[in-house]
Amino acid sequence: MTYLLISVPFIVLALALWLWRRGSAPRQLAVTALVVAVLVVLTTVFDNFMILAGLVGYDEAQMSGLYIGAMPVEDLLYAIVAGIAVPALWTGHRGGPAAARGGGANDEGHDEGKVDPT
Repeated sequence: MTYLLISVPFIVLALALWLWRRGSAPRQLAVTALVVAVLVVLTTVFDNFMILAGLVGYDEAQMSGLYIGAMPVEDLLYAIVAGIAVPALWTGHRGGPAAARGGGANDEGHDEGKVDPT
């Protein structure tokens, strides 16, 4: 089984997760695109360094034959899967320290954690 075929179920699951969670965060498409772009660039740069340094190697029979420098394109798939799945799962930081403690503004806009001096 090739590296590409091994990666297909993970790509499908990541895309399904992203579609299921789309709209759960503001600008989710833009954030996902940015995360994928950054991960692809970093993976390309550092994988090429690692391959050229002899730290990792690949079975040529399992590869598509497409390379970016010394790196097989299949090596980008885990970065793409992570770049799609992590923004879909990320809930982000909603509010300040008071929100983390359970305090903060309620639905009417009143701050429940503070005493009104008036």
